[in-house]
Amino acid sequence: MSSLDALYQQLIIDHSRKRSGSGDVSGFEFTSYQVNPTCGDEVTLGVRLDKAGNPVEIAWDGDGCSISQAALSLLSETLDGADLEAVRRDFANMEQMMHSRGSGTPDEILDELGDNAAFEGTSKFPNRIKCALLGWYALRDAMAKAGIDITDKTQD
Repeated sequence: MSSLDALYQQLIIDHSRKRSGSGDVSGFEFTSYQVNPTCGDEVTLGVRLDKAGNPVEIAWDGDGCSISQAALSLLSETLDGADLEAVRRDFANMEQMMHSRGSGTPDEILDELGDNAAFEGTSKFPNRIKCALLGWYALRDAMAKAGIDITDKTQD
């Protein structure tokens, strides 16, 4: 195992144990419940938006494997203070990386993803891709309930 792989593995373990953004979502206007039927990972993610559609607060409550919990924790840290454009960019980058099937992700994408690049190795394992994207799909669904499509960059 390379030192970078070991660092990423430790980052995932650390975030699965000490989770950022985990908390009560009952007061959030826009929420989404997602479950991975393959392994049973589940999350309810809530998002509060300002009038421009920028997330001002994201919280989640979930249970599952270390990959899903770490991905949710890193999603929360990544999008803390992010504007809608950054949300769309990060969502697109995560999808591209996770659907690369381990064939490699361009360095500029990995740089933009920051610590989320730790999941690049996970893209080699089809059963784990959904674990890493569960929170991002919950975010996409919660934002869609607010009338915001984070998959469409033409809406900016």
